Amino acid sequence: MSIWEVILAFVVVVLMLVALLANVLVLMCFLYSADIRKQVPGLFILNLTFCNLLMTVSNMPLTLAGIIYKSQPGGDQICHIVGFLETFLTTNSMLSMAALSIDRWIAVVFPLSYHSKMRYRDAALILSYTWLHSVSFPIVAASLSWVGFHHLYASCTLYNKRPEDRTQFMIFTGVFHTLSFLLSLIVLCFTYLKVLKVARFHCKRIDVITMQTLVLLVDIHPSVRERCLEEQKRRRQRATKKISTFIGTFILCFAPYVITRLVELSSVVHINSHWGIISKCLAYSKVVSDPFVYSLLRHQYKKTWKDIINKILKRSSINSSALTSESHNQNILQLNE
Repeated sequence: MSIWEVILAFVVVVLMLVALLANVLVLMCFLYSADIRKQVPGLFILNLTFCNLLMTVSNMPLTLAGIIYKSQPGGDQICHIVGFLETFLTTNSMLSMAALSIDRWIAVVFPLSYHSKMRYRDAALILSYTWLHSVSFPIVAASLSWVGFHHLYASCTLYNKRPEDRTQFMIFTGVFHTLSFLLSLIVLCFTYLKVLKVARFHCKRIDVITMQTLVLLVDIHPSVRERCLEEQKRRRQRATKKISTFIGTFILCFAPYVITRLVELSSVVHINSHWGIISKCLAYSKVVSDPFVYSLLRHQYKKTWKDIINKILKRSSINSSALTSESHNQNILQLNE
């Protein structure tokens, strides 16, 4: 193995471990907190977490083996199953992010009618569509034998080995990425920019009230006035940072891989194998970032996983104190004997 391959293998191992830990923690929060389970966005986050966990335990280990051995890991049947899952899970996770953005758009832009427009039944219908949409492309690819081990990405994915199917595979690949990556990106941009517009409008209203209050309070201490102005500035930046994170991580993680897949269809451009694996690792990094972007850094999830950790530590401390007390009693009995 070259130094590049060692580095890439190490990156995949790190991504795999962090993704497994973070997504399991999100799943634990969902099972532990009744409040999270009651919320409609929890269904979308649960579906996204399911896709991320399945991607972590099925696709990432085989990609790691492909980097190390430079050949197809396992038999053709295993590779076909993993390639099918890779196409399904990637599409499903993209559409789940789009569903989360639609939920936020309805909650912010139509707050009074949110509970009537986004119920559990509506969320279930959206999830049903995402599964139907996601499973249709890998079924078509598998039926046409367009799934296999691709050396450029060291993974089992969409791959056409027959030159006579080149035109059909190009059309299929273009339609697939248009209706998965591009469609999800358009929905993300539309919904979150609408959310940002409403957030900025509310920030302006709060700023006007704050400035009027500061003008009326003549005797206010300068430090208090300065803190109010700093909080006003942070409030304006908060929504922009969050929305930039949602859209930015989606583009940064998926766009290099999607563009590489499309450029690969052209026989004119030669793509370096190291870049192919790097673009695949960037796509895998979305599995790592999703738990933090959509769940673990939110206040409700922070409180929940802190409660879980405190409960575990409290239980272990009680057990350890019980063991200490028991050993102490045994020592006393031995001395009395």
